[in-house]
Amino acid sequence: MSHQVGINAVEENIINRRTIKSFKKESISPELIIELLNVAKWAPNHKLTEPWKFQLYVGEGKEKFINAFIRSQPQVDGGISERVKKKAQYFRDIPVHLVVIMPEDPRQRRWDEDYGAVSTLIQNFQLAAWEREIGMIWRTNDWIYDPIFREEIGVAPGEKVVATLMIGYPEHIPAARARTDIRELLTIIDK
Repeated sequence: MSHQVGINAVEENIINRRTIKSFKKESISPELIIELLNVAKWAPNHKLTEPWKFQLYVGEGKEKFINAFIRSQPQVDGGISERVKKKAQYFRDIPVHLVVIMPEDPRQRRWDEDYGAVSTLIQNFQLAAWEREIGMIWRTNDWIYDPIFREEIGVAPGEKVVATLMIGYPEHIPAARARTDIRELLTIIDK
């Protein structure tokens, strides 16, 4: 990564981070994921509720996640569709799956604060991982809402799956896509 003039390392990491969809087969140790999560936990967190918990699927343990995904998908002619089989194999080829879960507080303000904290933790995690040349995709696909998937992986009623993070060393890093200049989205009130 080359440094741009006037941009510090943190800014550069934020600007250069990409969503990764294709991964090398190289494994990542659970200890490294734990180390990165211990950095990420310093996310802003109102009242220090630490409203997050995690499920880490690695090695053969990934099959539990993959089987939950398969069981949550509609069957075709009494069996698994080719699309689902292909997606399941794609998931098998990804080194690590991390499910991020939060309690769903019935108080809207607490729910909003907790969701904001968990989302910030995930971004911290992505940036800390990116610094170590580890990439990921933050998925919120339909299956995370499916009762079969949730039950299979042990997500209790009253808990929200905020993300399934699929993690590994990037096989391919996509080019940056343009973002809108903030000047077009900002209203300055100075009087």
